[in-house]
Amino acid sequence: MWRIWKLYDPLRAMVVQGIFLFGLAAMIHLILLSTATYNWFDGPNARAVVDKAKVSAPAPK
Repeated sequence: MWRIWKLYDPLRAMVVQGIFLFGLAAMIHLILLSTATYNWFDGPNARAVVDKAKVSAPAPK
């Protein structure tokens, strides 16, 4: 194991790993926010409320 750290600078490896993990976490959160089920800003029933409003509205003549 010590031979690996002679090839790579430990500080640089940890910084690159941190940047990668932060980018991965941000991507996962943005993907979840784009779904109707897991969007914690609008709530899980936001789509149901919008669909219910469309159904209860009178049809235009």
